[in-house]
Amino acid sequence: MTKQNVLVSDCTSRIGMVGLGGWKASLLPPAIPETLAALGGHISMPQKKLLKRLETGGGARVTAWVDSMRASSPTRIKSTASLPETEERSSWILRHPSALNNLEQIISASRGKQIVMFLDYDGTLSPIVQDPDRAFMSREMREVVRDVARYFPTAIVSGRCRDKVYSFVRLAELYYAGSHGMDIKAPSKRSKCHKMIQGNKKVIFQAGTEFLPMIDEVYKVLVNKTSSIPGAKVENNKFCLSVHFRCVEEKRWAALAEQVKVVLSAYPQLKLTQGRKVLEIRPTIKWDKGKALEFLLESWGYANSNDILPVYIGDDQTDEDAFKVLRARGQGFGILVSRVAKKTNATYSLQEPSEVKEFLRQLVVEWKRLSLQG
Repeated sequence: MTKQNVLVSDCTSRIGMVGLGGWKASLLPPAIPETLAALGGHISMPQKKLLKRLETGGGARVTAWVDSMRASSPTRIKSTASLPETEERSSWILRHPSALNNLEQIISASRGKQIVMFLDYDGTLSPIVQDPDRAFMSREMREVVRDVARYFPTAIVSGRCRDKVYSFVRLAELYYAGSHGMDIKAPSKRSKCHKMIQGNKKVIFQAGTEFLPMIDEVYKVLVNKTSSIPGAKVENNKFCLSVHFRCVEEKRWAALAEQVKVVLSAYPQLKLTQGRKVLEIRPTIKWDKGKALEFLLESWGYANSNDILPVYIGDDQTDEDAFKVLRARGQGFGILVSRVAKKTNATYSLQEPSEVKEFLRQLVVEWKRLSLQG
């Protein structure tokens, strides 16, 4: 079993310097050496069945990977009655209505409470683009997010390296949780709302630091192994790796899957998860965006508070872990950004980043109006 490292600096004495026996032990279980065992808690049932086939060898294993790569993320709902797509989406919208159209209900639920905002980056604050290095957010979106952070404690929770996300967002008043929440840093600039956080100082959290040399090693190997596949791009997100295949021809997916399979077979301490046109490679520690959400609430002093309304907005399968946490807490709302009907634990939906921007803008306007009345 691999020992898990957790570093917390300059935090409240309640959290302090912790290891496995410290903060929230139930959230920090021992590392799981078997990749497939770890995958079980992070993927939907259709993907789980597909990846189960990875236990077999040769072509069957590669076929399973390619099938998983074809699957959308989160899993797109298949029509069981051969309904036209418009009717299928209408049925889905009834279960996951537009957050924009239901802003009044969300505002009503926030009365007397502090809204706490969690935002994914790619596909949420910026459009999905062919080149992940050019996933820039608009100036208008940046201004809206800055305004959000003036009134609500706000964190960006992304699979990207924390420094990379910060280079895109460039707002010092936000919390940044990179590498799927395995690397968290507090704002370097205080906004008005942060003064209300109970006892919060500077928070730096890192899970699985002992994996960093291995991640760097695997990154170099994957870059070399995938160099012969046009369009493939390997991104080093410090605590995890992303193998992007958005620009790879589908007929080359099997070759790419084979290369990743060969590399990972030598590193049983790493696991594979699925994202939007990306294969995510992470340590087998049980940590995800949902655990990051819980950690931030704990560090802010909100873990057991009934006076907050957490809102999490994201577009990917990895965001489902956070949506599940909110449902389990019976508190707050998950909002899925998607143009198509997908299996999700989110309560509401938005179609694209432009709707996210408008939702956030209107949320702040209504919050300020109610605050003035109060």
